[in-house]
Amino acid sequence: MNNFEYCVPTRVLFGRDTHRQVGTVIKEYGYKKVLVHFGGGSVKKSGLLDQVTDSLKEQGIDFVLFGGVKPNPTLSLAMEGMELCRKEGIDFILAIGGGSVLDSAKCIADGALNPETDPWKYFLKEAAPKKALPHGNILTLSASGSETSLSCVITNEDGNYKRGFNSPTHRPLFAILNPELTYSVNKFQTGCGTVDIMMHTLERYLGGNTKDTPLTDRIAEGLLISVMEAGAVADKYPQDYEARATLMWAGSLSHNDLTGLGREYMMQVHQLEHELSGLYPCIAHGAGLSALFCSWARYVCEKDPMRFAQLAVRVMKVEMDFEAPLKTALKGIDRLEEFFVSLGMPVSLRELDDAVREDDFELMAEKCSFYGTRSLPGIMTLGKQEMMEIYRKAY
Repeated sequence: MNNFEYCVPTRVLFGRDTHRQVGTVIKEYGYKKVLVHFGGGSVKKSGLLDQVTDSLKEQGIDFVLFGGVKPNPTLSLAMEGMELCRKEGIDFILAIGGGSVLDSAKCIADGALNPETDPWKYFLKEAAPKKALPHGNILTLSASGSETSLSCVITNEDGNYKRGFNSPTHRPLFAILNPELTYSVNKFQTGCGTVDIMMHTLERYLGGNTKDTPLTDRIAEGLLISVMEAGAVADKYPQDYEARATLMWAGSLSHNDLTGLGREYMMQVHQLEHELSGLYPCIAHGAGLSALFCSWARYVCEKDPMRFAQLAVRVMKVEMDFEAPLKTALKGIDRLEEFFVSLGMPVSLRELDDAVREDDFELMAEKCSFYGTRSLPGIMTLGKQEMMEIYRKAY
């Protein structure tokens, strides 16, 4: 087990009706003027936005509404939000939505108090935010884990670059997690969320060469089993509270570093997918991950078949073939692929969108390799050529 530092200071309020406490919670911290950030019309149609603003009004908290976030959130909208925060004297940001809204809010928080810095430099890792506005969230989609994580991913439309970076400024002050708010999430997006939650743990579990992490392994395996069980139930019974609750809590635990403690890893499939949905914004992140993951796994598993075999036996319930661990590993990947299919998730790039073209694979590999200047470490190091081969195998 490697050395590690673990700090997740986000306050979590979990359960039914917790979103109605938001005004009281913000008032406890003494904030006076809130930017309420959200996506499209669903928070209005559901009545959630009114419930939130009523809670703020009851506590005498002023607020400004700022909507418009789309899947794969954009830098341009975030920059509008930064300017709005400065103009209105905002001292707190409240995000209502899924990972796209939460990441947009984090980007706004970073840029609002640092007008002298081009915020894209943070994502290029050419600068780091010196300070940021505090922010919290009300989650409506179990998927990204952004509600308690230190990550933020944004798409720059100038070149369709999708990039992310980690920063302590990205840890929300609080996260309000009411599973009932996810009842209306449709079958496809529920499947995408289930996949995304699993990927955050699977890529920590499989994405490096660190040995001897038995406790972290068991935490990861337990989470994966629980998510698969809950995902299958939520797929058939969207208003099953316990299934929705398991997915919502697992989303936070899967991406707040818990399931990778003591391990060195690189989330290679996430990096490959960022180029996919960066170039094709219509592709949902979870769908892109499910289309790529099993092809990636089959491509790299020969480098450490025992690791993949362990996953196959402990999580996918494959019987161990000690004479042929690679055979066990591949059978586990097959069963995982079958699970994705059972949720209606794509398992090839051809299933994603008619716009995905083989001609773009080299461009995506170019961008993922930073035009040949980086490779992705892991069980197998991926350079531009290996990236292209994975895209081809996934097609």
